[in-house]
Amino acid sequence: MSEPPSSRDPEPEDLQRPSSRSERSAVRRLGLTGSIGAGKSTVAALLRARGLSVLDADAAARELSFTPEVMAEVSRHLGPEFVLPDGGLNRPALAALVFADARKRGVLNNILHPRVREHMATQERQVAASGERWVVQDVPLLFEGEAWKSMDAILLVDAPLELRLERVAARDGLNREAVRTRDAAQMPIEQKRTL
Repeated sequence: MSEPPSSRDPEPEDLQRPSSRSERSAVRRLGLTGSIGAGKSTVAALLRARGLSVLDADAAARELSFTPEVMAEVSRHLGPEFVLPDGGLNRPALAALVFADARKRGVLNNILHPRVREHMATQERQVAASGERWVVQDVPLLFEGEAWKSMDAILLVDAPLELRLERVAARDGLNREAVRTRDAAQMPIEQKRTL
């Protein structure tokens, strides 16, 4: 795509392909995804600067992690040590658990992902009500579930592994092995490119 669409510009030809969705949304969806450290946040900022509304699945998950329902389910299914006494989740401890154990990661995803989808659906309805024609859904795990099938177009952001390792280590204060573990928990970029 040469230029990101503006929310009020005519729809570019390369984004006018028919959707595979059986039920149309009032707005068209651009899925933004890529591996950890690939540069999704930078691309999201550029799209916002062009006037598009960007819905951020990670931000929604962080916000929802403070709700009493999520904290109760995490405590019940993963252990009370993952809920902080003053509220919220013990994110570093929870990350260590779920990136080391795919089954536990699945439990956490089953707690958070339905809530994130509903939260983003509410945001999308608000965007549609404002008259915008496009919405960007920034979803790191877009291909790991079925969400990619509901997009009208997908923008896959990528960068060389070494650069991604450096970026995430600097951004999150993680060692390179921790970043590799998180990267390995995502679908390989080669597989994402085929979908």
